[in-house]
Amino acid sequence: MEAPPGSGGDSSNCKLEFAVQMVCQNCVEAIQSSLQGIPGLQVLNVQLESQSVLVETSLGAEKVQSLLESTGRSAVLKGMGAAVPGSLGAAAVAMVSGPGLVQGVVRFLQLSPQSCLIDGAIDGLEPGLHGLHVHEFGDVTNSCDSCGDHFNPHGECHGGPQDVHRHAGDLGNILAADDGRASFRMEDNQLKVHDIIGRSLVVDAGQDDLGRGSHPLSKVTGNSGERVACGIIARSASLFQNPKKICTCDGVTLWEERERPAARPDRKAAGQPTPHL
Repeated sequence: MEAPPGSGGDSSNCKLEFAVQMVCQNCVEAIQSSLQGIPGLQVLNVQLESQSVLVETSLGAEKVQSLLESTGRSAVLKGMGAAVPGSLGAAAVAMVSGPGLVQGVVRFLQLSPQSCLIDGAIDGLEPGLHGLHVHEFGDVTNSCDSCGDHFNPHGECHGGPQDVHRHAGDLGNILAADDGRASFRMEDNQLKVHDIIGRSLVVDAGQDDLGRGSHPLSKVTGNSGERVACGIIARSASLFQNPKKICTCDGVTLWEERERPAARPDRKAAGQPTPHL
C-alpha cells in the first residue's frame, strides 16, 4: 500500500539482509526464481551455507519477506543498510503496541545525511488515516501518555513531513486498510536516526491535520486524537551485524522465535531472551 499524501516518498533503494531457511541448492534456485523480474528488486546474493539472502530494493521489508516466504521457507529480516556506498547506514527499530490488538514493527535507516527511511507495518488499527510521530521520551511506564510531546528540538510549530517549519518528529499519516493493517515506506529529510534512538514512536487514533486545521490543537499535535500505540526506538542491526541463529538463553532458533514471541510465558520462564531485530 502506498503511503498517503503528505507522508513522504519512497524513491531511494536500500539493502535488506534476510535469514532464509534453506537446506539445499533447490532452495536457492526457488528463492532466486521467486524474486526474479520483480520491479524495484534486485537480488545481490543468495548463500546456502549461511542461509542468507541480500537484496537491493525500493520495496518495503514486509513485501520482500512475503515474496521470500511464498516459496514455503521461513524468512527473518536480519539487517538493513544504505544502497549508496559511504552512506551512514545507522539503523533503529520500534516495536509498537497498544490496548487491544494494535501491534507492529517500524524500522528506521539513515540512507544519507539528508534522508531517513521509515519502513513499517502495524496491525489492529481502525481503517483510515492515523497520525505517526516520534516523541521526545522513551518512557512507556504510563503507557503512551509518558512519551512526552512530539520530538521538536528546534522549537517549531506542528506541520507535515514536507513542511519546512515542523516538528522533527512529524511523520504525517499512515493509512490502515479495511483489515486494520497499515504498511508503509517513506523518507524524511529532517529526522536523523542518531537523534531518535532512546525516544519513542507513537501512533494516534485519528488523522493528523498537519497543522492546517482550525482546532487549537492543530498547531501543537495535529488534532489527531488519543495515542493508540507506542514503542521505544532502539538501535538495530545494520547489514552483516546480526550473526545470531539461536537465542542462547533458551535455545530457541531464529525460525522458532517467529512462532514463539519473547513475551510468551514459556519463553519468560526460560529467561529473558533478546529479540532478533
